[in-house]
Amino acid sequence: MYIINILLIFVVISQHLYMNSKKQLLFPKHKLVLEQVGENIKLARKRRKLTTIQVSERAGIDRTTLYQIERGNGSVSMAAYFNTLRVLGLQDDFLKLAADDSFGRKLQDLELIGKK
Repeated sequence: MYIINILLIFVVISQHLYMNSKKQLLFPKHKLVLEQVGENIKLARKRRKLTTIQVSERAGIDRTTLYQIERGNGSVSMAAYFNTLRVLGLQDDFLKLAADDSFGRKLQDLELIGKK
């Protein structure tokens, strides 16, 4: 569940990074979240005894991009993160991003209550 929350935050941050043409700055606490995502990906790779060369080739990304992913770099595309997770067999974790939108449901419920 923890990785799901981290990935959810990553998606929100990534959307903001790529939707605006201005350079985006991350608050330190959000940067730590991305760094934890990167560390989780790195640990998953190591548990599978895969090298950075193997994962980067299978994901179709440059080895330096994988290095940036494992460091939690927010400027790497979501597609690169997804392909890396796919190689590790963790692609279904992407489907969990923003799936449990309890805050959005509460807002929707309040709107529905107000229409009575």
